[in-house]
Amino acid sequence: MLAEFSVVPLGKGESVSQYVAECLKIVEASGVPYRINPMGTVLEGDFDEVMGAIRACHVRVMEMSTRCITSIKIDDRRGVKGALDSKIKSVEKLVGKKLNK
Repeated sequence: MLAEFSVVPLGKGESVSQYVAECLKIVEASGVPYRINPMGTVLEGDFDEVMGAIRACHVRVMEMSTRCITSIKIDDRRGVKGALDSKIKSVEKLVGKKLNK
């Protein structure tokens, strides 16, 4: 499955990069394949490992703030592996060129 998530602390000002950095340390340590983008992080793996990493990020941000919002978008497709790259390659093939990542 792929899951894109973001964890946003409330009441901590406009910049959230320190919270993103904390979450990425957790994601790195989890060993779950991932890609970051300007609006969130996409993880790929089985349900339990992906949701475990997201939960750990949520818990960490709650340790650093009194309130946060965690948003998760899931694309779950049986039998598919390597979707972090293959979904992009599929679109690039149709467009006929490499796209900005």
